[in-house]
Amino acid sequence: MTAPPRLLAFDTSTERMAVALQCAAGATLLNEPGGAAASATLLPQVAWLLAGAGLAYTDLDFIAFGRGPGAFTGLRTACAVAQGLAFGIGRPVLPIDSLLIVAEDAREQAAVAGAFDVGVAMDARMGEVYAAAYRFNGTAWSVLRPPALLGLPALAEAWQGLALDTVAGSAWAAFGDRLAAPTARVVAQEQDRAAALLRLAQRAAAAGEGVDAALALPLYLRDKVAQTTREREAVRAAAAR
Repeated sequence: MTAPPRLLAFDTSTERMAVALQCAAGATLLNEPGGAAASATLLPQVAWLLAGAGLAYTDLDFIAFGRGPGAFTGLRTACAVAQGLAFGIGRPVLPIDSLLIVAEDAREQAAVAGAFDVGVAMDARMGEVYAAAYRFNGTAWSVLRPPALLGLPALAEAWQGLALDTVAGSAWAAFGDRLAAPTARVVAQEQDRAAALLRLAQRAAAAGEGVDAALALPLYLRDKVAQTTREREAVRAAAAR
């Protein structure tokens, strides 16, 4: 039997940092506080996982990372670390859709092995969401609606015509009744982001999706990361209605 690839995966696109390591001895998973702290804690956590498994960086076959969409600083952290490590050891990277991680976690929580359609909406602040929709056919994921940055009213229109089994993501807790769910099943909280990330990375490695380290690039959906005073006041006024 062929040994599984030695695979390091991490995602820092949200307020939770997910880190996972797969090697012959099994898998190790970490779900830790992320956000701004991820830039200082990601590499120490990676080093701790490798040391625990008795591996050096050069023992890795792949480095997977959450490419976004998500927090600007978090995406830069994940991409920079993935690119730096991959260049240093001459290994390919596996860019993973960060919204698909949420979809995979929701599928696990729903305990669905067959066909499964899920919409993902993550709080993007400023009254907007990062949203996408996906289909799992029992063996692989496909994209029904690609990741986009949307205002709340635009989300329902973006998913129009889809028969979603589940919706998932932090937007449902953040916006409450302002965000109507198109299905009865809502997964507002992730259960194990690191495990979901690792499953996606394993499938990507098996499918031969590794790319050169130079392609460890973030998926930015918001060009503007700061608001003017007038824009902030407008957002507060809208939230108070």
